Amino acid sequence: MKLVYFSWVKDRIGMAEETVELPEDVKTVADLLEWLPRRGANFADALAEPAIIRVAVDQEYATPQTDVTKASEIALFPPVTGG
Repeated sequence: MKLVYFSWVKDRIGMAEETVELPEDVKTVADLLEWLPRRGANFADALAEPAIIRVAVDQEYATPQTDVTKASEIALFPPVTGG
């Protein structure tokens, strides 16, 4: 599965994208946001406030309950502000 990171999430993690195999217990967006910070300090820093992270699964906005088991791409980004 391809994970794509945008804006300051990308900066804090230190990469724009990666391909990973999710653990069997990661089935939803909420599971993903719980698992990712355990991968290292950079992930923990970027995802310290998971409630503000926006997620898109296969280019569709997702909720914490969205299934990720069959996704080909998941994007994580901070809230979008206008201006």
